[in-house]
Amino acid sequence: MSNNDHKANQKNPNTNTAGTNAAYQKVLDNRSNQLNPNNPRYKGKK
Repeated sequence: MSNNDHKANQKNPNTNTAGTNAAYQKVLDNRSNQLNPNNPRYKGKK
């Protein structure tokens, strides 16, 4: 997968389909980990 395809996939939620693509799901997982105060790597608000 090219770099441009990966960037496009990160922004693409695949609406009206049965699931999400792997790159988009990893973005969501990373965001939820960063915002989770129970995560040991949580930094808090800036």
